[in-house]
Amino acid sequence: MKYIIGNWKMNMTAGDIVEFTRGVRKYKFPKNSNVTFGLGAPYVYLLGMAKLQGHVLVGAQNVSQYEKGAYTGEISAEMLADVGLDFCIVGHSERRTLFGETNKIVNAKIKQLQEYEVMPILCIGETLEEFEAGKTKDVLSEQLSIALKDVDKSSKIMIAYEPVWAIGTGKSASVKTIKETIAFIKQKLTEILGEREHIVLYGGSVNPGNSSEILHTDGVDGALIGGASCNVDTFMKIASTLF
Repeated sequence: MKYIIGNWKMNMTAGDIVEFTRGVRKYKFPKNSNVTFGLGAPYVYLLGMAKLQGHVLVGAQNVSQYEKGAYTGEISAEMLADVGLDFCIVGHSERRTLFGETNKIVNAKIKQLQEYEVMPILCIGETLEEFEAGKTKDVLSEQLSIALKDVDKSSKIMIAYEPVWAIGTGKSASVKTIKETIAFIKQKLTEILGEREHIVLYGGSVNPGNSSEILHTDGVDGALIGGASCNVDTFMKIASTLF
């Protein structure tokens, strides 16, 4: 199974979403394909998108690390579960960089999601400076070790390897780098979570021009797509490389 997950970030309006779903219909992919689609939408549109469930996975882009209480503006894992969401993205580099989220905070969020049976998609990745200094494995190892500390090992979780230097820059990691890094991630996941199926997506400037090569790289179980997922034609062209 391959997964094509869109992260709309702080984009799209209700009208845009209607046009997006209409646009999907013109793509005639095999009904019994080995591809699962998902869309991470802004909070305000999640309830309306629930009608898409059964056709695509519907998820949130963030969640509070707290269960409930006086946290104005926060959205809990219980609330996400209450509207029937399938997944929630946590640990995205933009959350880490712009909002100061640490690996410990990400760990708390994962535990909240697991408590309410919403699948976490954990984003990890190194900066350009760390990549050039040969510290990628050290950085990813620390992120995984802390973010997954004492989590429910039997609960489903996806990992998205998104090198920070490739997000929104137009640069993507080489196939060699992706293959070697994802193999390392899966090895580390086995150490932390035990022997089981480990699903690892790649994210970072995935586009129709490079998606076929990336998605057919050994070990890559799919893609987490940012800006390119806001355009239905671009998003579906990326997916079409799997058919």
